[in-house]
Amino acid sequence: MSDRAATFHALHRPGRPLLLPNAWDHASAAALVARGHPAIGTTSLGVAAAAGKPDAAGATRIDNLDLARRLRDLPVLLTVDVEDGFSDDPATVADYVAELAALGVVGVNLEDGRPDGTLAPVELAAAKLAAVRAAVPGLFVNARTDAWWLGVPDPLDEALRRARSWRAAGADGFFVPGAPDDLVGRLAAEAGLPLNVLHRPGGPGLAALGRLGVARVSTGSLLFRAALGAALQLADAVRGGLDADLPTPPTYGWVQALSAPKEAP
Repeated sequence: MSDRAATFHALHRPGRPLLLPNAWDHASAAALVARGHPAIGTTSLGVAAAAGKPDAAGATRIDNLDLARRLRDLPVLLTVDVEDGFSDDPATVADYVAELAALGVVGVNLEDGRPDGTLAPVELAAAKLAAVRAAVPGLFVNARTDAWWLGVPDPLDEALRRARSWRAAGADGFFVPGAPDDLVGRLAAEAGLPLNVLHRPGGPGLAALGRLGVARVSTGSLLFRAALGAALQLADAVRGGLDADLPTPPTYGWVQALSAPKEAP
């Protein structure tokens, strides 16, 4: 395992969760790095929407690779949301993830939700995880279930069943977006893997989630949607002559500096 991969693994400490903000382009990633975040993820919605494509439809295979190339020189640990791996062939998924790893990516999210709104069979998801683990042994593989988002019957039992299977297949983390707050502690205790949850505005904060045993808290598409909302709010305020009291955006110079060539040491 590389030093970078080992560092990323070590950031997952149950009880002291890693806040993983999710970026969608170079500027958003570089800005988060400038704010001191040691690791960032990508948001599949943000990456897809920025490219004019739908999310969760298997449309951003190349976009993820292109983004990883653009971010490879940033001093940050990067994990990429690869949806379901863009294939039902485990070997093809493993080859794709190996391409990302060769660009410096230290982790991926691999989900069981399918474009048709169903969950992939647990055995297929496990086979993909095992293939990725064999191809890139040091990579942090975060196995995500959409059991709650897709409204399957008995989502807790189904999620724990998948966690057991995926742990045996070599997963490093277990991501449960949409899981109710009152089940987070049980999931952390019974999944057998570092638990990743999605930050929910108005929901438990990092400290409270840490007390429940959570190891990682992701922002998902929230930052992208908030940025889009802020742009619309400001445009509407300018049009209505009401922009005086809105938050001050970053300066031109600060944003320009995010992409400035770095001087050699």
